[in-house]
Amino acid sequence: MAVYTHLSSEALADLIAHYDVGEVVSAKGIAEGVSNSNWLVETTGGTEGGTRFILTMYERRIDIAELPFFLGLLDHLSEHGAPVPRTIHDRSGAASRTIMGKAVALIEFLPGVSVDEPTAAQARSVGKVLAQMHALAQDFSGQRANDLGPDVSAAVLAECGADALAQIDPALPAVIAVAGDIASRWPTDLPQSVIHSDLFPDNVLMLGDKVSALIDFYFACNDAMAYDLAVTHAAWSFADHGRTYRPEVGQALLQGYESVRQLLPAERESLSLLAQGAALRFVSSRAQDWIDTPADALVTRKDPMDFVRRLDFYRENGAQVFGS
Repeated sequence: MAVYTHLSSEALADLIAHYDVGEVVSAKGIAEGVSNSNWLVETTGGTEGGTRFILTMYERRIDIAELPFFLGLLDHLSEHGAPVPRTIHDRSGAASRTIMGKAVALIEFLPGVSVDEPTAAQARSVGKVLAQMHALAQDFSGQRANDLGPDVSAAVLAECGADALAQIDPALPAVIAVAGDIASRWPTDLPQSVIHSDLFPDNVLMLGDKVSALIDFYFACNDAMAYDLAVTHAAWSFADHGRTYRPEVGQALLQGYESVRQLLPAERESLSLLAQGAALRFVSSRAQDWIDTPADALVTRKDPMDFVRRLDFYRENGAQVFGS
């Protein structure tokens, strides 16, 4: 989440007037994230229920033609009991609108907090909910290919170029060759569903050890369920910017997942490589964002080296970590 575009109070009030949520009381920009502009909006309340909502303006990386997939997925999962926010539709029934030439959507606000240092119990809960989400998404009719696979990550790093990458960190250009190797060995025959593919701790809201909401599904796609688990493992199982692996958290996540859905032998054997590809994805996207983000944008740039360290860890220890 981030704020790239200024939205005046008048424009915001006019936009919210198209929804049955009451009048705007306050709106606060949210600075975290790298892809969209987001505001926490408080209203006087209406027939849609609730008085707090997340307003998202889609800025980049997201093809607006794919919004029906993302927003429809939220509605599908929430209707089937998954802890995800529903889309607030306007009075005409539309899930999104256009303002200032950009698409926007109003999303239900769910309670909970994101954890900075997850416990094993919290990781176990996340693993369970992730597996449940995979099961519930099996009959979602939408289809979207993963456009951030390892081949894309390798191409992005090559396009950034060794010189630009070295300006971020001298060790970063070496990942270009590693990326090509990972892409060449990528498995393509693992069981699939619709996956979240970006389930960082800041995309999970917790109430104690319980998951209250999974949020930010704007990288969701049809892909291997084990890859989604690997992404989540890479996002949750490290401390100190990727320098320290927390085995109790990583193992609890895997155990929670398999308490709902047992991994097939082929999935287990692939997890080490899938985790390397997961780390690679965030190396490439963070490097690209670092280079492309305007200096005056209200957004905190994220260091790709956090995931280079994870990548190196999985290359050296993945087989032991995943028992493959």
